[in-house]
Amino acid sequence: MKYINRELSWLDFNTRVLQESADSTTPLIERLRFLGIFSNNLDEFFKVRYATVRRIVLSGKKGKKILGGYLAKDLLEDITKKGIQLQADSAAILHQVQKELEKEHIFIVNETQVLPEHEQFVKDYFIRVVSPGLMTIILDEAADLPQLKDKAAYLAVKMEDNSIFVDAQQTDTEKKEALYALIEISKEMERFVVLPTIKGKQYIMLVDDLIRCCMHDIFSMFNYEKISAHMIKITRDAELDIDHDLTKSFIEKISNSVKGREISHPVRFVYDKEIDTDTLAFLIDKMDIVDTDSTIPGGRYHNRSDYMDFPSLGRTDLLYDRIEPLLIDGLPLEGSILERIAAKDYLQYTPYHSFAYVVKFLREAALDPYVETIKITIYRLAKNSQIVASLINAARNGKQVTVQIELQARFDEKANIGYAADLQQEGIRVIFGVPGLKVHSKICVIERREAGKNKRYGFVSTGNFNESTAKLYTDYTLFTAHAPILKEIHKVFDFFETNYKVNKYKHLIVSPHYTRNRLLRLIDGEIENARMGKEAYIKLKMNSLTDYGMIDKLYEASSAGVKIQMIVRGICCLIPGLEGLSENIEAISIIDKFLEHPRMYVFYNDNVPKVYISSADMMTRNIDNRVEVAVPIYDKNIISELLTTFEICWQDNVKARVFNKAQDNAYKRNDLPKVRSQFATYAYYLKKKEEIDED
Repeated sequence: MKYINRELSWLDFNTRVLQESADSTTPLIERLRFLGIFSNNLDEFFKVRYATVRRIVLSGKKGKKILGGYLAKDLLEDITKKGIQLQADSAAILHQVQKELEKEHIFIVNETQVLPEHEQFVKDYFIRVVSPGLMTIILDEAADLPQLKDKAAYLAVKMEDNSIFVDAQQTDTEKKEALYALIEISKEMERFVVLPTIKGKQYIMLVDDLIRCCMHDIFSMFNYEKISAHMIKITRDAELDIDHDLTKSFIEKISNSVKGREISHPVRFVYDKEIDTDTLAFLIDKMDIVDTDSTIPGGRYHNRSDYMDFPSLGRTDLLYDRIEPLLIDGLPLEGSILERIAAKDYLQYTPYHSFAYVVKFLREAALDPYVETIKITIYRLAKNSQIVASLINAARNGKQVTVQIELQARFDEKANIGYAADLQQEGIRVIFGVPGLKVHSKICVIERREAGKNKRYGFVSTGNFNESTAKLYTDYTLFTAHAPILKEIHKVFDFFETNYKVNKYKHLIVSPHYTRNRLLRLIDGEIENARMGKEAYIKLKMNSLTDYGMIDKLYEASSAGVKIQMIVRGICCLIPGLEGLSENIEAISIIDKFLEHPRMYVFYNDNVPKVYISSADMMTRNIDNRVEVAVPIYDKNIISELLTTFEICWQDNVKARVFNKAQDNAYKRNDLPKVRSQFATYAYYLKKKEEIDED
């Protein structure tokens, strides 16, 4: 076996996330939030990856070539088995965390555990807040099941020995053995209800249980002897089916496709394993669940992604300590940022550094009377984006603003359509991408009139221009006035508008036309040096490694004696340590407080390192099917900084897991002093700041 299957490797990644919720050294409330992240990840996996494999099966194809030797049908079965196991593990971890919360006087109570002191509060809260937002549907055996929403949770209600509601004018009753109903719990509804504190003890109730507690208020018109309610949830295929009607605009096609996603086929059905068999059979029949759909018995609660927003309850002792984002050395937030960048390059590494520099750059450009144009790519934005506000401000000040916005950013399509409309309304030129390609690059360039000539300033990032995720995702951003680099960034924007013309680049590595060949040549350079007896190494940091061509080239490099170190957060289809193939390759994954998101490529190059930061992972889609940009780092101090932070990550022996053939997510352990890389990285920057302050 040369490769690990992509889908199974992704499930291994999510297992590492689940490990964080099981880790006793992780603060308790953070453990609940990791459970939420795990659940949210799993939902997206079934919407996208499971749905893709299912489509292969339904097409009648085997899929063996693109699935790393797996038959698509066998893979669906293995995914379902692993999904069932992960659901069971997460339920057990949740139970353990709840027990530990009780030791901290925090109690998550269900409808059978409501204290007398809380009964009136629960009833009032249900009447005032919950009841008006509920959609309750009586299920008729003859009628079709209403369209279930992908993002909602449902309580499947069964009323037994039920006498159907009798009109006051009637005296007869129609007797039925059971009557079914569905209660829809909207995604917008607050999931956790904080009950009044009693004698220093804090109580939380999930809205699901609060509804169960008040069931009689909903169904009081029915005469039943027994009532039960069990949670169910569906996950729908998230692939966008874009029509090819030439009379429709691209934005209209994407908008229609997003609406179509709401009624796409369900690919996963999760249900409370305690549900009655006849209720389950009734629902499966109504939903047309088939063999290629994943049917997973779960615990009492679904939509555990809501645990990402579990309330803090004022218990900072049960949360990670907050870090104060630092200033970039030599780059204050006061005064002109453009003036500083004109003199030298600067590297921002969020969240260790403040994201405010990106906003400051755009705000200054919006006000500077000598700035004439601003061009930027947008993929994912914060809910109330300061980036968009700055661009609108620039347009109102007479700047020529061009925004390339990616409408097919998965699960952000609706938000981006809204932002596109806002920008267009302000007279901003909005470009909707390149036919057949997603624009995933993170670039910005401005032109400023100086001494009668145009001078360019800009930045290139590994992550989205998003103030919210910048607090949680680690990412690099290079601020530069390097004329040749910015000239080539300008060429990328030209490509967005005249994409029949392929530009040439000396400095940037740009997908889809050049990334594969350029990376292969850089690896070949290390292979040649190794064969000549010279020191040769490659250091890679990325989110995912799935492209078989790149993997084969790395195997070739390893066989030639090139030492390769890889930090891969998520999917890794390469197998390190295989005899005769990958003995010289080591790979780790780090899951911790922050989401590791940067992409960096380092080639030793006979002791003159070539270092790039990039928006692209080594995935086929990033290399061949997207517009991506990798930028070279020329400043020696920044190169040193990047290599140092890579080494800090590489030395992690607390939160690093080792990739191996066993796929067991074993922690990296050794006898060296403990290094927890994210905390050590912040300490590194803090020490640099203190040394500068002392000088």
